Amino acid sequence: MKRRPDKQRVTGAFDTVRTIGLTLPQVEATTKYDGSPVLKVDGIFMAGLAMHPSAEPDTLVVRAGLEDRERLVEDAPETYYLTDYYRSYPLVLIRLSRVEPDALHDLLSVSWHMATAKARRRRPPLGFCR
Repeated sequence: MKRRPDKQRVTGAFDTVRTIGLTLPQVEATTKYDGSPVLKVDGIFMAGLAMHPSAEPDTLVVRAGLEDRERLVEDAPETYYLTDYYRSYPLVLIRLSRVEPDALHDLLSVSWHMATAKARRRRPPLGFCR
């Protein structure tokens, strides 16, 4: 059964993420098809609430390198975790109730760098004509 987000709870859990994320260049706060909030850079996913039923409530999902995420999960499993659903993607799950604002800023910055790099790879080179 698909979990339906409680709009007020979802918005409250994401407020700090949105506030910190919007301090980074070209970040846009928007919503996914299911109405859950996300942050994007140039249309590329950067961070959002994990809505898959395998994730705990009030869990943030951000881009993370596979080595970095393994280190995070190993060093602080009470804050960072994975589920089988998310394991094959370069993402990490974060319990919002357990993460400090400075750490959240660092995580969002890393995710921002990864999203902007993906956006650059997607664009045609300057001077490219079709």
